[in-house]
Amino acid sequence: MLDRNFVLANADAVALNCKNRGVDLDIARFVEIETERRKTDQALQDAQRTSNALASAKDLSVDQKREKGRELRELRESLKAKLDTLQADADALLLRVPNMTHPDSPVGRDDKDNKEIDRNAVPIPTYAFPVRDHVALGELHGILDTEGGSKVAGPGFYFLKGDGARLELALQNFAVEFLAKRGYVPHITPDLARDSVMQGTGFTPRGNETNTYRIEGEDLSLIATSEITLCGLYQDTILDEADLPIRIAGVSHCFRTERAAGRATRGLYRVHQFTKVEMVVIATPDQSEEIHRELLANERAVFDALELPYRVLDICTGDLGGAAYRKYDLEAWMPGRGNGGEFGEVTSTSNCTDFQARRLNIRYRRGPKDKPNFVHTLNGTGIALGRAMVAILENNQEADGSVRLPKVLHAFMGQDRLVPRAPKA
Repeated sequence: MLDRNFVLANADAVALNCKNRGVDLDIARFVEIETERRKTDQALQDAQRTSNALASAKDLSVDQKREKGRELRELRESLKAKLDTLQADADALLLRVPNMTHPDSPVGRDDKDNKEIDRNAVPIPTYAFPVRDHVALGELHGILDTEGGSKVAGPGFYFLKGDGARLELALQNFAVEFLAKRGYVPHITPDLARDSVMQGTGFTPRGNETNTYRIEGEDLSLIATSEITLCGLYQDTILDEADLPIRIAGVSHCFRTERAAGRATRGLYRVHQFTKVEMVVIATPDQSEEIHRELLANERAVFDALELPYRVLDICTGDLGGAAYRKYDLEAWMPGRGNGGEFGEVTSTSNCTDFQARRLNIRYRRGPKDKPNFVHTLNGTGIALGRAMVAILENNQEADGSVRLPKVLHAFMGQDRLVPRAPKA
């Protein structure tokens, strides 16, 4: 959430930012309501002061004081009702205002306007045999069962079996160990969060725009990422500056209601439930730009270690989430995607500045007597296990259907490749 004083003082810039992000929001209307709210609040305070002074007024009789007191009480009640309505209307608009945007972020409407800024040194592979996608490879190896997942829970769910389950666990252990060595403290988080925490991190727990599963009759939703629970852990907290930055590697299941159709999203690429290792950092404003670069470097190092080709994208204004000030994505090459292979998103990292911290009231204090200020929150994908498996299976396949495993996973798997199961006699 933006500071309401900032919005009032920079209404034109905020309105332009909304336009660049594709958010249809009347900022002038917010200014009008907020201005009226402040006038009403001031009038209510004036009426209260007059009421407080009434008892000591020497120029009024008892009956006059009683009559004046009744008038002031009615006025206060009227002003309070008006103030409550204006407050609710202003807050509803303010919650819809997206974060401001880094001046270097490309301006654009959607993902077609994202800007490629780099690629790693791993070459895109070529094959002298027909390429299988990860679903075909999963069936060949007997490690992926989407039909079973659909039978039990519906389309968009799956079972991992045998080496598929072991590969996911190997990737999770690799990512947690990798990040722990870089100072990120592992956390296993709840898979549920209160609506206030969901909303505080910029997710919509209720209404037509929600992309989350809600628990009927409860103030709870299934989380879309452990960013939600890890930021929520520090809600209404004042931290010491000496303890910042706080680096966390969160492990959780993630649940998303959204699932597009088509070949490019089949299998593990876009599902309703997956497991992810997430990086979350709570920092001072002075630290956040450097931390954002650190998160991107971590993501790149993970996929370099997995020996997968990828490109880095600077995300445009129209493709930014509401909380993000700036965002980078990694897209790994996936040979079985589309016609002849395509890049597919595998990580993202966002600097949310103080947008989430204002909603969640997460602050820090430089010294015991200093006024607390809002922290900056940042997040990045350590590894989304399903999409990493897609890239590993498809990039490392061989003519006989076997799959080479990245060297960093050999010790976790106890083998250097996956071998197709023998056909039934």
